Amino acid sequence: MSETAQILLIEDEALFAKAVCKRFRAAKYDCKIAGTLSEAEAILKQQAPDLILLDMRLPDGSGLDFLNQLRESEAAETPVIVMTAFGELDDAVSAMKLQALDYLNKPVDLNELLLTSEKVLRNAKLNQRLAYSRQREQGSRSKEKLVGNSPVIKTLKQEIKQIAGLIGQTSDHAPVVLITGETGTGKDLTARQLHEQSHRAQRPFVHIDCATLAKDLIEAELFGHTKGAFTSATNERIGLIEAAEDGTVFLDEIAELPLDLQTKLLAVLERHTLRRVGSSRERPIKAWFIAATNRPIEELVAAGEFRSDLYYRLKVLTLAIPPLRERKNDAALLAEYFATLTAHKFGLPKPGFSSDALQQLSDYHWPGNVRELNHLIERAVLLSQGEEITASSLGLEPRQPPILKETQKTENTTLDEAEAQLIYQALEDSQGNVSEAARKLGITRMALRYRVQKHNIQMKS
Repeated sequence: MSETAQILLIEDEALFAKAVCKRFRAAKYDCKIAGTLSEAEAILKQQAPDLILLDMRLPDGSGLDFLNQLRESEAAETPVIVMTAFGELDDAVSAMKLQALDYLNKPVDLNELLLTSEKVLRNAKLNQRLAYSRQREQGSRSKEKLVGNSPVIKTLKQEIKQIAGLIGQTSDHAPVVLITGETGTGKDLTARQLHEQSHRAQRPFVHIDCATLAKDLIEAELFGHTKGAFTSATNERIGLIEAAEDGTVFLDEIAELPLDLQTKLLAVLERHTLRRVGSSRERPIKAWFIAATNRPIEELVAAGEFRSDLYYRLKVLTLAIPPLRERKNDAALLAEYFATLTAHKFGLPKPGFSSDALQQLSDYHWPGNVRELNHLIERAVLLSQGEEITASSLGLEPRQPPILKETQKTENTTLDEAEAQLIYQALEDSQGNVSEAARKLGITRMALRYRVQKHNIQMKS
């Protein structure tokens, strides 16, 4: 345990109690002894322990009565292990009905008691984390929604509804969903909307950012590990995928996974089982997998940087999130939405927007997409002090697109410049139609969007 756990031992046999606490203290736990139920109640009034070890027979009452009172007190969630003498099996069964997590028969082996206690503490800590995660998800649900009235967003909303409904008709093996889109378009929000609209909404949603996982521990983080699997594996640990239980696993920026981990992830998706690092046991997986990437994954496959078999397994159902510049009419709606959220968050009056500000929001290219707009509006609301937000207060400076003409070609033209020239010309010839331009260039729409962002290419309005 990374922090010193507090153990309360309720036991009237003094020699046995001292031996137990000596063993726990040697293992770096803080152990307190209560010889009677009244002493235990006094200790609980001061501080709730992380674990209670409870004898069933005490001088001033029954352990069952104490456990019953505990479950109705402020320390109701405290895990309990009961210790029973021979012939007291009925008491043990009754204790388990009162949510005791385990029981041991006396005489108790100290090593067995320590191992059982460590297992209970680890599970309790994991349950606390999952409960916190669920509360956080619940708290954010009412604040998050997909905003926009443009045709592409209406289509996206309908696709999310259809896929979420499909998941509601399946049991364990839900089809994988792949979300594509530039950075800042809302892939995370789309994944959460899929989860919230499915029958798994009340179950865990585990967001895994593959780009931020430590490279040397990424396998253990995803799949978990056994004790002693590697140098720092001092305890058995559940992985992030298992922690999702029968909820949803969101693999954000999946293109950042190393190739060897891609192979293991493919095995999980195919067999619906996983093995923790250092274990030979296959564990069933019931989670629904959603993946996302902001990179042109088809190009990565062609370059050998992403496994083709994993890509085809991921793209069972695909959602493409459009960049904000392709739905500029939604910018004003999003600005109003983010202004309302920011004002509520900081207890400020919600400012309005001048007509020139709304026009500027619509005209801007938005290289950072919805995320850039969100941050811009939050800053504007905080600085406006309730006054109207104008174009000057937004501070948007339109970027000049790299307009490349035939006369600009020289012997020193770089490959990037030549690529930008071709892309701009294709977009100009197709009057900004991305699909038509991509067909002319012989690449996918996603690949074209990636290169437009890379070269900061903007069309004349």
